[in-house]
Amino acid sequence: MKFIKNNARIQEQDDAALIARYKSSGELEVLGVLYNKYMHLVFGVCLNYLKDEEQSKDAVMQIFEELVQKLKVHEVQNFKSWLHVLARNHCLMALRKNSKHTTVSLEDSFVENTDFVHLDIDDTKETRLSVMEKCMETLPEEQRVSVDLFYLQEKCYKEVADITGFDMLKVKSYIQNGKRNLKICIEKNSGE
Repeated sequence: MKFIKNNARIQEQDDAALIARYKSSGELEVLGVLYNKYMHLVFGVCLNYLKDEEQSKDAVMQIFEELVQKLKVHEVQNFKSWLHVLARNHCLMALRKNSKHTTVSLEDSFVENTDFVHLDIDDTKETRLSVMEKCMETLPEEQRVSVDLFYLQEKCYKEVADITGFDMLKVKSYIQNGKRNLKICIEKNSGE
């Protein structure tokens, strides 16, 4: 009975209190109560991106496992929004990983076809990535490093500050200015 009473008290706490309690105690039960409040939303995000119910269920569990570590190191103001971004990023990474391993089945009728088949390969995504890479190189060093760590390596502001040694306000400024300069450069070079 004591466990049930404890659990009821845990469930009554707001997100910030649950996060603080989890960070101080490391109790998975507390994190489970917090995650359970939004698990249906996480499943919805996963289903929207992955388009597969079983993969989405697996992703919900994997995101919880990520949460065990990430919530300890990130400063989270709005858990629901932060969790939505975490779920979306998880799904995008899963889609990217799966796209590298796509297999194509060649049917006999396709192979035996004597007509010349022209494959129209869409280079736009590759071109955009190439433009982005070139534009990243044009950024000042502080902006380039900060943008790379924040967006491409998915580090939080504090982690970027720790890695680079920059002041937290400078990190935010470098990321904001770097993002703006990158956007301007990409727009300018995409028209060519």
